[in-house]
Amino acid sequence: MVQNKPAKRGRPRAYDPDAALARARDVFWTHGFAATSLDELSVATQMNRPSLYGAFGDKRAFYRTVLERYREQMRDKVRLALAPDGSLREALTRLFGFYLAVYFPEDGQPRGCFMISTGVPEAATDPDIRQLLAETFRGFDRMLEKRIVKAVSDGELPADTDCATLGRMVASAVGYIAIRSRLGESRDLLESFAAATVDHVCGKPAPAGA
Repeated sequence: MVQNKPAKRGRPRAYDPDAALARARDVFWTHGFAATSLDELSVATQMNRPSLYGAFGDKRAFYRTVLERYREQMRDKVRLALAPDGSLREALTRLFGFYLAVYFPEDGQPRGCFMISTGVPEAATDPDIRQLLAETFRGFDRMLEKRIVKAVSDGELPADTDCATLGRMVASAVGYIAIRSRLGESRDLLESFAAATVDHVCGKPAPAGA
C-alpha cells in the first residue's frame, strides 16, 4: 500500500518584509497617504493585493507599520549622532548632517521628513497617528535635552542653561530643514542654517590661531 505524502502546510513567504516596507515607505513619502493607491503599493512591493492584506492589513494599517519602522530606524540613528563621545558641537554637527542626507537623497528628489510630510496631515483626523507622532517628537526633545544636560555638566555650556528649551530649539531647526527641503530650498542654504544653529547653541568657535 502506498501512503500519500502529507500535504504541505503552506508556501513560505516569498517576500522580504524589510524590503517591502522600505519600498512602500518611498511610495508614501512621494505621494502622501491619501494619494497613494493600493495598486502603487502592490507594484512597489511586488506583492498582489491579497498578499498585501495578508501581510500588513489594509492601507492604513500598512502605513502605520511603515511609520513605526521609520521611527525606530531614525531613533537609532539619532542616538548614534548624539553619542557622548565628543563635544556637543560635534554631536549636533553629526545630527544635522544625518538629517540633511536623509532629506536630500543622492538618488532622488529632496523629500523632507517622512513623518512630517505624510504623518502630520493624517494626525488631524487619526488619533492613533497623532499620538504616535506626538510621542516621537517628545522623545526627540528628551534626547536633545539629555545631550545638552551633559554638555552643561562637561562645562561646555553655562550652568544656568535652559536645557529643555534649547533642545526644543534644535528640534525646531530640524523641522525647519525638513519642511524647507521638501519645498525646494537649496541644500547649501539649509547647510548654512544648520551651521548657524550649531553656532547659536554652542557659541562660535574661536578663530584659528587665537
